[in-house]
Amino acid sequence: MTIKIYNTLTRQKEDFKPIEEGKVKMYVCGPTVYNYIHIGNARSTVAFDTIRKYFEYRGFDVNYVSNFTDVDDKIIKAANEENLTTKELADKYIAAFHEDTSKINVKEATTHPRVIDHIEEIVLFVKDLIEKGHAYESEGDVYFRTSSFDKYGELSGQSLDELVEGASQRLDEAELQRKENPVDFALWKTAKDGEVAWESPWGMGRPGWHIECSVMSTKYLGNTLDIHGGGQDLTFPHHENEIAQSEGHSHEVFSNYWMHNGFVTFGGDGEKMSKSLGNFVLLRDLLDEVDPMIVRYLLGTVHYRSPLRYDANALENARTNIQKMKEVLRRIDTRLETAKDTNNESTQTQQTLDTLKEDFVKAMDDDFNASNGMTVVFDLIKYINHYLEQSEVEQESLELLNSQLEEWLAIFGLTLSNDDQIDQEIEALIVERNQARADRNFQRADEIRDQLKEDGILLDDTPQGTTWKRVDN
Repeated sequence: MTIKIYNTLTRQKEDFKPIEEGKVKMYVCGPTVYNYIHIGNARSTVAFDTIRKYFEYRGFDVNYVSNFTDVDDKIIKAANEENLTTKELADKYIAAFHEDTSKINVKEATTHPRVIDHIEEIVLFVKDLIEKGHAYESEGDVYFRTSSFDKYGELSGQSLDELVEGASQRLDEAELQRKENPVDFALWKTAKDGEVAWESPWGMGRPGWHIECSVMSTKYLGNTLDIHGGGQDLTFPHHENEIAQSEGHSHEVFSNYWMHNGFVTFGGDGEKMSKSLGNFVLLRDLLDEVDPMIVRYLLGTVHYRSPLRYDANALENARTNIQKMKEVLRRIDTRLETAKDTNNESTQTQQTLDTLKEDFVKAMDDDFNASNGMTVVFDLIKYINHYLEQSEVEQESLELLNSQLEEWLAIFGLTLSNDDQIDQEIEALIVERNQARADRNFQRADEIRDQLKEDGILLDDTPQGTTWKRVDN
């Protein structure tokens, strides 16, 4: 089977053909580190983490680069408000990013480049664009000359004339005077008083936002990437500008595939979640209240291009599904203690797994459809639960089923453990009930059964002993 990817640039699904066989060069725009990330930011991080892990499941070696933007107007403003240097502020929120995302099992990027470590390369990149006629200096600023790049607007599906009209209405007169064309964008900005700045041929200043990603991505992955990813809101102007300046510099295709995740929506009107709108939930605040695996499930099991609605119902649905997964893993652990060791797994089990594997790969190969992939995971859980109802189970078959379930859950970043203390309390009540039955104290035995049933625990008295399982109330 071949993985298919929806390419934003061509607006269609395409067979994935890596530049180098068996390898994926992947760049994903990371956060601007002026605050803790909200769950809208985390959705992008989780979506591409899942895609990366699925590539690895399919046998690819993934070079995964995701940057930190640590030079930006928002960072300067936040650093002044917190009475920190811009580096101190960025260090603080980069550490927080790692802390928060590790709780939801986001794998570390192969490389996490920072802008402040690449100023020299940025200056050289901008100089090259000027020499090639793609950029010009104006009053200490350097702008990219969009009229020099014929493909400008292709990614976002906009014509240059449309963009000129829109930009003309947004810019003030002073900025219009500095530019040859209203759509031209900054590669280097003259420093204002009190701002962090570096020396350059055009005076003290700092990089523009877009040039940073072009320099860092091509430094670590080469002039042409397999995949460039990010949030839907980055399509224009950020990614459009990256293409123009990167291809103007190298004269090579910048990225073969462009992938963009959908927004997290918030509230009854489905408004996009963002800091600028003030309708956001910080990931770390949510993790203080909710099991991190519930959060990971919520963010990672909707198709990455679809909008993700955040509300109480969505959280409760994620909670219910995580509980089902925990329950089947607990039941497997319990039955493994008494499973029959035959040194030969069931042929039927192997055949079922082979069919489910085909279904899983078919679902995920279709543009990483996590929703359909998770449907297959629950088909496996259904089969395991049915298998566990048998009076005798084979240890080898159970271990095989357990291994497959855990492998698929790991792709979605889900590592689940039993609620040991609660389980011990249940087991203690079962021991007490068994003793009450032996003592012919049937009233107490029934009270315990009813108490557990009320808590969503059903008992089953079998010849092998009393077993239990959780059910939805």
